Amino acid sequence: MDLKSNEPFWLIKNGLISSYPSLKSDEKCDVLVIGGGITGSLIAHQMISDGYDTLLIDQREIGNGSTSATTSMLQYEIDIPLYELTEMIGEKGAVESYKACSDAIDMIEKLSGKIRSKAGFKRKKSLYFASKKKDAVWLKKEYEARKKAGFEVKWLTADQIVKQFEFENTHGGILSKQGASIDAFQFAHELLIHNAKKGLRIFDKTEMTDVEYQKGFNLVTVRSGHQIKAKKIIYCIGYESKELLKENFVNLKSTYATVSEIDKDKFKNISSTLVWNTDDPYLYMRTTDDGRILIGGGDEDFYDAEKRDALLNRKEKEILKSLKKIKPDYHFYTDFVWAGTFGETKDGLPYIGEHKKFRNSYFVLGFGGNGITFSVTGMEMASLFMKNKKHPLSRYFKFGR
Repeated sequence: MDLKSNEPFWLIKNGLISSYPSLKSDEKCDVLVIGGGITGSLIAHQMISDGYDTLLIDQREIGNGSTSATTSMLQYEIDIPLYELTEMIGEKGAVESYKACSDAIDMIEKLSGKIRSKAGFKRKKSLYFASKKKDAVWLKKEYEARKKAGFEVKWLTADQIVKQFEFENTHGGILSKQGASIDAFQFAHELLIHNAKKGLRIFDKTEMTDVEYQKGFNLVTVRSGHQIKAKKIIYCIGYESKELLKENFVNLKSTYATVSEIDKDKFKNISSTLVWNTDDPYLYMRTTDDGRILIGGGDEDFYDAEKRDALLNRKEKEILKSLKKIKPDYHFYTDFVWAGTFGETKDGLPYIGEHKKFRNSYFVLGFGGNGITFSVTGMEMASLFMKNKKHPLSRYFKFGR
């Protein structure tokens, strides 16, 4: 499956950070991580930290799937509002899911420091504004739910948003203290480089073609014909899990993004703020470390890569038209436009845990706008799974829920 198109900004910006050999021999390990994006790199880091002999494979170059197309906005907010999620799964599960994403941002900051990352982790606030007057009603309800749950939030009126961010035609919004941004493509590579020095074995352009479940281990065959004997497999294959798991557990979507030319002055008032709105699909934006503005949205159901890519020009115009509503006098000079594929679940939550058809295996599949933060939660969960322990969120993230 083609997960990205045209010129993803992070891939062009960073180039080929590192490259790894394909698998050319039979191997064995305690844990086989399948997927070399940000999720796989985080899970591999956890497995190495826990002392497991770990091997990672990816069918592409490392990080060249969805990780190269992500907008890398780190938010505690899940795509389903807290008050709605509470109605769906109960207050405890909803609040704990939101708090897990909040804690994940703190964990990424600590991990960035630990490996001396240069991926530009930056603490940011998050502005979630009502794009229509009717949206302000339920957005205030969401504000109250978050406030009750203990999150540091503030309600801003339309006038306050104009004064603080120079955005027009809004109808109030929630300003949250917790948020951040990072270059996830670079961070994934840094994590793998760090752990390769600690014994992690990494093979790219190595595609799994078959797996046999035997007593006490899995025998994985790759396209070259070589085999990996692994006690456990952890699948970190994101949206491509749709091809492996045939049930209808996630809807694939295409999302579009564009990055401007460098202009450090035009959007300096949101340089420390993530911005998104109540449109459906919602518009989102943030600045980059080098003074660009990154804007995304225009989500569509995914059918195939050709149809997705054919919409690039139209979607760019739609996104910039939405920008004009809140910044009428600003002219956006496009440098990069691309599309990526992501998954949308019915409750906005990930799928992390076991699947009845895959023995000796776990899945860490972070979906929606919180793929990265869910993956960090997946580190803790996978660590517990390997020790035959339970995690409080397992019941909310499990298959068949």
